[in-house]
Amino acid sequence: MYSLSDFDFDLPPGLIAQLPLAERSASRLLQVDGATLTDRRFADVVDLLAPGDLLVFNNTRVLKARFFGIKETGGKVEVLVERVLDNRSVHAQVRASKSPPPGSRIRLADAFDVTVGERYGEFYTLQFPSDVFALLEQYGSLPLPPYIEHAADEFDETRYQTVYAKEPGAVAAPTAGLHFDEALLAQLQAKGIDTAFVTLHVGAGTFQPVRVEDLSEHKMHSEWYTIAQETVDKVRAVKAAGGKIVAVGTTSMRALESASQAGALEAGSADTKLFITPGYTFKTVDRLITNFHLPKSTLLMLVSAFAGYDNIRAAYAHAIAQQYRFFSYGDAMLLTCDAFNT
Repeated sequence: MYSLSDFDFDLPPGLIAQLPLAERSASRLLQVDGATLTDRRFADVVDLLAPGDLLVFNNTRVLKARFFGIKETGGKVEVLVERVLDNRSVHAQVRASKSPPPGSRIRLADAFDVTVGERYGEFYTLQFPSDVFALLEQYGSLPLPPYIEHAADEFDETRYQTVYAKEPGAVAAPTAGLHFDEALLAQLQAKGIDTAFVTLHVGAGTFQPVRVEDLSEHKMHSEWYTIAQETVDKVRAVKAAGGKIVAVGTTSMRALESASQAGALEAGSADTKLFITPGYTFKTVDRLITNFHLPKSTLLMLVSAFAGYDNIRAAYAHAIAQQYRFFSYGDAMLLTCDAFNT
């Protein structure tokens, strides 16, 4: 049984990527196949996948979800929208010196007022005066991860979205997908590698470290996903033909595995709190493309469950020694399922 300290590691701060590379597909790629580690370029992924394989992408789109504002009392607040509930209301984190009471108003971006509703766990319900998505797009700012030290600019607004982002609702990017550009996608298609999409709206909880040593006590953050029947049909056809299901990112992985809890992948929409740790039996995904993750994070536990705990420890040590770039704007790994080695 693993505990929290088993997923800690020391990372030199200089390896945390602060900016993306000029070209999306120019990142490095560490291939992890059991205990074998191979240094590659991300564009090599075309050669590492076979005709008949299926890449499954998360087509969520990152919202301009961060606002700075002022309470009626004059106190400053920071608001991070976590989830859009409908076209006029959201759940949001509100940072303020004192919690705003229900019924009070907050002026955001010196442009419009929201009304504070009931608390929902760590989140506040906020009522917007008009269409949420329009106000976010016009007045909000992109919520870059806390370890990226610069404020989001126009370059980030392009590069912190995947080229196939479609469904607005995330507050963090599905970062494994950031390495794919149109040219690489065309190469994959030309080789006979098919693509499919799921939607999982990534929440701010993705950056939160686990804070309990006993992992059974951890409460997983909730994220909403949807999987269309077309994607299910593609997955079934590829598996029947002997091809591999390759999840692009841990968010695609969580959506696919969450929808496979009955044994086989099923279409539908739901909230998921699936917490994947070593010992989990994977039901749908055969290979995983992912970035390097934070110490003590649920995502590090997920990849350790998928590729094998010892294999991931060795891969991270190798990546640090070879000065790979870490986290959202960093380099990537291609993992093969080795769940018997967890």
